[in-house]
Amino acid sequence: MTNSLKLKFLCQNIECDYKEEAPLKDYTTFKIGGPADYLIEPYDEGQISKVVEFCQKSGIHYQFLGNGSNVLAPDGGVRGAVIRLGPNFSYIRRLPDGDLLCGAGATLSQLAAFAQKNGLAGLEFAWGIPGSAGGALYMNAGAYGGKMKDVVVSADVVDEAGRLQTIPAGEMELGYRSSVFQHRAWCVTRLRLRLAPGSPEEIRAKMEELMERRREKQPLEYPSAGSIFQRPQGNYAGALIEQCGLKGRAVGGAQVSEKHAGFIVNTGGATCRDVLELISQIQREVEEKTGYHLVCEVKQL
Repeated sequence: MTNSLKLKFLCQNIECDYKEEAPLKDYTTFKIGGPADYLIEPYDEGQISKVVEFCQKSGIHYQFLGNGSNVLAPDGGVRGAVIRLGPNFSYIRRLPDGDLLCGAGATLSQLAAFAQKNGLAGLEFAWGIPGSAGGALYMNAGAYGGKMKDVVVSADVVDEAGRLQTIPAGEMELGYRSSVFQHRAWCVTRLRLRLAPGSPEEIRAKMEELMERRREKQPLEYPSAGSIFQRPQGNYAGALIEQCGLKGRAVGGAQVSEKHAGFIVNTGGATCRDVLELISQIQREVEEKTGYHLVCEVKQL
């Protein structure tokens, strides 16, 4: 029996969702990407452990996918298994000590809304960010002065050997758009967050203010992966790109947004190749004209 058949039977036996040749464009906010050999959606940590153990023993390459909001998937698809958290990982609850416990599959907007209703401040920055809690921790996502590092206490992960571990915030190496999770084959399964008491009305007002700023400045009407470049020290990527006259530059269906030059949008039918070529052009011309080297923050599968 081939490894692919064994993997299929394993997933059927443990009752987690399993698909073959699943188009990744359906699982990324860029709406770009060919098929994954196997797309697996476990429903609990035990299922993740069993899938990871099998892939390790069988030599099947595997990787994890969150909400797909900061991801560029290749046109030719991905060999091996893509493991994506199932709906059971979307829970959010308040603990007796006031901390929030959430599954890594909960969206940041769901988290921010839950915190607001419970009079907890500190997640206003996350309102409107399309990522999952696990993906946000992976990237130490942030906006408008807030970031995941400010609120996370610990996270549970399934490690390379399929074991469940709890990682305290002090061991996460959280920096600007970076974390220890980017260097380890761990699957974040849940997070513990600590917020501050606040007025639900004031928190709601702040969330609405930030959402209005997003609507005004960001091209939310097009598929994208959010900001495409990290912020260079002492400047802003969008400002540098606009300064170089690159607003509106297009390669195929990929275009530098005319609304915010820090975004590349899919205007229709964009390919991974289009996006990578446009990124390359931007990096080259910005460095030639300004001396700044822009670092892409979007992760490639």
